[in-house]
Formats: sequence, C-alpha cells, structure tokens
Amino acid sequence: MIEKILIANRGEIALRILRACRELGIKTVAVHSEADRELKHVLLADESVCIGPAPSRDSYLHIPAIISAAEVTDTVAIHPGYGFLAENADFAERVEQSGFIFIGPKPETIRLMGDKVSAINAMRQSGVPCVPGSDGPLDDNKKRTLELGREIGYPVIIKSAGGGGGRGMRVVHSEATLLNAMSLTQAEAAAAFGNPMVYMEKYLENPRHIEFQLLADQHGNVIHLGERDCSMQRRHQKVVEEAPAPGVTDAQRNEIGARCVEACRNIGYRGAGTFEFLFEGGGFYFIEMNTRVQVEHPVTEMVTGIDIVKEQILVAASEKLRYRQEDVAMQGHAIECRINAENSETFIPSPGQIREFHAPGGPGIRMETHIYRGYRVPPHYDSMIGKLIAHGGDRSSAISRMCGALRELVIDGIDTNIGLQRHILLDAAFRAGGTNIHYLEKKLGI
Repeated sequence: MIEKILIANRGEIALRILRACRELGIKTVAVHSEADRELKHVLLADESVCIGPAPSRDSYLHIPAIISAAEVTDTVAIHPGYGFLAENADFAERVEQSGFIFIGPKPETIRLMGDKVSAINAMRQSGVPCVPGSDGPLDDNKKRTLELGREIGYPVIIKSAGGGGGRGMRVVHSEATLLNAMSLTQAEAAAAFGNPMVYMEKYLENPRHIEFQLLADQHGNVIHLGERDCSMQRRHQKVVEEAPAPGVTDAQRNEIGARCVEACRNIGYRGAGTFEFLFEGGGFYFIEMNTRVQVEHPVTEMVTGIDIVKEQILVAASEKLRYRQEDVAMQGHAIECRINAENSETFIPSPGQIREFHAPGGPGIRMETHIYRGYRVPPHYDSMIGKLIAHGGDRSSAISRMCGALRELVIDGIDTNIGLQRHILLDAAFRAGGTNIHYLEKKLGI
C-alpha cells in the first residue's frame, strides 16, 4: 500500500481525498497557496507545505513547487483531484519521472484523450457512437471545409481540439459564416490552449448531457458504474447532476457501458474516467473523456455503494479492482446540487467571511464542503464551495430529500446560489425529468 500521498489540489475535493486516505491508513501532505493556510484539509493533514502566493499559476499550477514539496516530505504518490493539473499530461509525466506515483492515467493516455480529435478517432475504433463530423482536424482547404458543412448539415459546431469547459467552440447556422467562425475559433484556441487545431461536428439542438463512470486497473480489468445526467447547465457549467439518468433504459445502459469498457481496454486506461455523451432522439454521441475524478462522482457513489476515490488510490498501488461488472447494482436515485459563492440572480462571485454555517442532515443526505464558520472564501479560485447530495429509494424521494436539505442549509456572510437550487428543484420540467442542456439558460433568460 502507498504510505503517503500529496494532495495537489484545494477545497472540497482535497478534503475528500484526505478522508479516503485516512480510511486506507495513508498519511497525507497538503500543499497550499498563501491564501489557503486555513483550509480544512490543510489543518487536518499530517503535513502541509506552502507552494506559493495566491494566484493559481504561482501555486496550484506551479509544477516545480509541487514536485519539490513531494520530495521534501518523502511522498510516495500524488493525487491531482480535478481541475488545475489533473488532466495535464506534462505534469503526470514529471511526477513519474521524479519517481512518484501519479494517481491517474498514464501520461500518454491523458494526451490521447485530451486532444478531442484523437479521442474521437480512438472511440470510433472501439465502436463508441460519435457525433457526425469531420473525423479529423480542419485544414486550410476552404472548399473541403464548405463541402463538409453541407455533408454534415447545418447547424454545425466548430470545436477546439484542445478545449474544454465550454471554451473553444462556436455554433454555425449557415454556410455564409462557416469560414469566419472557423478562423475565429482557431485564433481563440491558439490563445487559450496553445493549439489552433479545430474540428467540425453536427450541432445537436436539444440534447441532454449524459456521462458514464468507468474504473480500470493495470491488469486489464474494467467496469462501468452506470450513467449520470448532467443536463442542468449554465454556460456549459453543470449546476445539478443525478444518477441514474431519467429515461435511460437498462438495455441502453448495458450497451453503452459495455462499449466504454471496451474502449478503456483498447487504450490501456488506468484509474477513474468519465465518457461524456450528448443524448438526443434515443441516441448517444461521444463528445469527450475526462481522465480524472469528476466533481459529480458522489451521486454515482451513492447509487452503487462504491468509493471511487479509494478505488483510484488502490489501482494506483497496482492492486486489482475489487469489483466485477456483475457486482455493480444501481440502488435508488441520487441528486447533487453544486453550492457556489455567487449571487443567485447575477452570478457575480461573492468572496468573504462566512459568519454562520449549518450543514443539513437526515437519511440519505451528504454534504461535501471545506467551509466552516469563520472561514474566509478567497477571491482567487472557482466559486464552488460545496456539494449537497441527496439519495432516496427513487427519484421522487431524492428530490424531496434535497428540497428539505436545501431548506436546512445555512451559509451567511456571503451570497450563494442556494436560492437558485431551490428554484430548480421545484421546477415542473426538472421534476418530470429529461430536460436538455439549454433548458436552464432559457428559463433564466440568458
């Protein structure tokens, strides 16, 4: 077993990793910026190391500082969490070259799946359904680009091969604007991701966002843990997630899950990973793979009873998966609401000191957060300060429990989006299930 893990992240995911380590009897090292000295996981870790000033580029994204912290604390492995360097192949490579275990996929796998073009090609070879598109990057052949647009059919979407998080994409509704949209997206991609490569896909107008959770070890064992519905989004950022996805049949789950499992075997995947799909008209269309643990992993843990973070660590320690596919059973329904330090109407971030905090409780309620009374939310990082999860015997029960938990949740001193989450949970279309990825923005008038 790994004896000591450095947690290369902050906030609730860092605390989540620390708790998993404690259950496994593993010592922890918390690295932190100067602004994060009072984070809960920093106070609870066996050791802590300050790796730089508040800006992420000088701390959580500063690879030499993280490697140095691992060296001085005699760390064995590094867990990147999500965000920051979690899907940075160069970081994973530096970690392994420095003699540490990277708790995640191999660097070459991260590179393969981090490039959207190579990822789609790999999925096609494995029989995973993909959105009709250019099947490769667009080049300077304007005539060919226009022909592709006609073949695919408008509207189409131009996407950056190295993009993510909703950035580096542009919807095109007519041939007249295609070439200009392509040039603009190339320029944005080069500036944001250092890679100007773009590709074209059919733009699905009313899809849902459904993703499959996978676990794989180094011995060729792979399982899927079912799907999550993450369609309630604002500006491509997820707001509410749930498992299982309303309306997805057992046959669909088994078919797509099996194809994802085969794809993982084909690319030699290791660790936890998520296949993201657009779902429209009963069809699944692969869009990307996240080679890390997801923010919304708790809903899958609640319905399967499998601790995804602990499995990540055990797989990194070269152990075999402790579960077979036949061991995975979906029990009940789970919903997650992301709690952000932001105004519910303007969405303006709201850093500041938390004067009062009360976490909800009761059957089936789980609160993942790093905040506490007196904690000061810094202005330097993502506004998410917690995740509230409710599990019930069915979807209706989970919604009822979430509504009760949102009423109990108290965070005073800063603005939060609790009001928005209450509004969503009471919405008739959400309660019916199956809303598409544009629903929330249309409801909010964005």
